[in-house]
Formats: sequence, structure tokens, C-alpha cells
Amino acid sequence: MHNATTLTARLRPAPETARWAFLVVNAELLVLWLWFVTARPTFASLLGARYVLYPFVWINVGLWALWRTTPAPAPPRRRYLAGALAAGYLLLLAYVGGLFGTATHHVVTPQVALGTPPGFSPALLYDGAMLKLTVLPYKLVGYLALAYLVYATVIDAAGSAIAGVLGLFSCISCTWPIVAAFVTGTIGGGAAIAGAVYAGGYDLSVAVFVVTVGLLYWRPTV
Repeated sequence: MHNATTLTARLRPAPETARWAFLVVNAELLVLWLWFVTARPTFASLLGARYVLYPFVWINVGLWALWRTTPAPAPPRRRYLAGALAAGYLLLLAYVGGLFGTATHHVVTPQVALGTPPGFSPALLYDGAMLKLTVLPYKLVGYLALAYLVYATVIDAAGSAIAGVLGLFSCISCTWPIVAAFVTGTIGGGAAIAGAVYAGGYDLSVAVFVVTVGLLYWRPTV
């Protein structure tokens, strides 16, 4: 009964959170409406339009997790370890998810890609001498949220800092986004972004992201 009460309390949004959620969702609806009016996209079916909404799922769930997560007090050594692990996790997600990688062309001036649905754009594109960037806003927000949740998870790990490390590597849910990124990740320019909008693998990617955020946020309640 106590666990159920605690879970209900964590699910119930605070008044300030509800107000911000109302403002954010309405702003997103306005941006989406403006995109529909200007771009006039066509979809093979009504079901196909769901890909336009997926970036907002990533962004909203990620922002909610960042807003509601407060790491527990911890000694400096554990905070530094948690920060290093979270940073490594973020870099791995970003690399596997296609946000950055090895360059494939000579130096190209960085570009901001527009025209694709909000959340997929504005995207930062760069393919230089050594580094290649395809930074999609929804993935950036989502991966930052996951890394912050991993940081909080390591902080909360019982026992020593070593236990926190072992806890992270035994956290199966932490590996799900990496596997999903391998399956659905795209590395490329504007054409890759446009293709990502209609790639069926994003159903899996969204589901994995939402479930992972839930499991990391409600530790160890569920």
C-alpha cells in the first residue's frame, strides 16, 4: 500500500508542472500548425501522420524527466563518478544514434536544416575533415534526459561507488536505447533526416525511449 501511495504521488503532477506543461504543449501545437500551413505535407494514410508527433513525445517526456528528477545528496566522489558514467553514456548514445560520427567528406560549412517536421528540424548538419554532425533536436533532448537519469541512478545506488558502477552495467533498461539506436539510427545529411520522418523503426525507438525513462525515473519504486 505504501509503494502504491508513493507511486501515485510521483505520478501526480505538481501545479507548477501542470502549468508549464500546458504552456509547452500549446506552444508545440502552434508550431506544428504553422508547419502544416506552410509545408502542406501529404501522408499516405492518417496513421502515417503519427511520425510528425513522435519528436514531441521525445521532447516532452525528456523535459518532464529533467524537471522532476532531483539526484539525492551524495559525497563528491560519487557525484564525480556518476557524472563521468553519465557523460560516457551520453557520448555512446549520441554516437550510436547518429548525432556525431566520423567525417565522410572534406570540410563543409555547418548548416541548419529546415523544412522537415518540428523536432526533426532545425537540425545542425556538418561534415568536416574529422567530425560529422547530424544533431536532431528531439534526439538531443531525449539523450540528455537519459544521461541525467543515469546520473541520478548511479547517485542513488546503495553501497559504495563500485556498487554504483556495477548497478549501471547491470541495468538492462539502460542498454535498450543503445540497441534501439543501432536499429533505427541514421547518419547522413538532409536526405537522412527526411527519411527518418517516415522510417517505421521509429515506432520501436519511441517505445523504448518512453519505457526506459519510466524505469529509470521510478527507481526503485517499480
